Amino acid sequence: MKTKVTITSKMIAPCGMNCALCIGHHREKKQCPGCRIDGVDKRKSCSACPIKLCENRKTRNVDFCFACATFPCKRLKQLDKSYHTKYHMSLIENLTTIKEKGIRSFVAEQKMKWQCKHCNNIVSVHQRECTHCGKEW
Repeated sequence: MKTKVTITSKMIAPCGMNCALCIGHHREKKQCPGCRIDGVDKRKSCSACPIKLCENRKTRNVDFCFACATFPCKRLKQLDKSYHTKYHMSLIENLTTIKEKGIRSFVAEQKMKWQCKHCNNIVSVHQRECTHCGKEW
């Protein structure tokens, strides 16, 4: 049986991506632990993410991009456009929600929004079928 996916504040990346929704986190083998957790099983694109490694964010010691003076920067706008187009998700909206309502409220909303109606597991934004029960969400 597959491991149940959970959403916690540690799964929310600096860019506003909910890493619990990533297909890499839904894998049975070599499950990606998410952006904020170091691990050997991350995809190279995640380990070398220019937003995660951003010097502006690191030197200001901020957890999320919304706290940066250049928010939203060009890189974040490009990533947001891609996710909005492909997956109908806005990272900038996610960050705005976190800023306005707090991380706990955001996580609670994400748990409800991305829950499979058939098995109650968290779905992957990258697939149309639930990785747990196989039904379309």
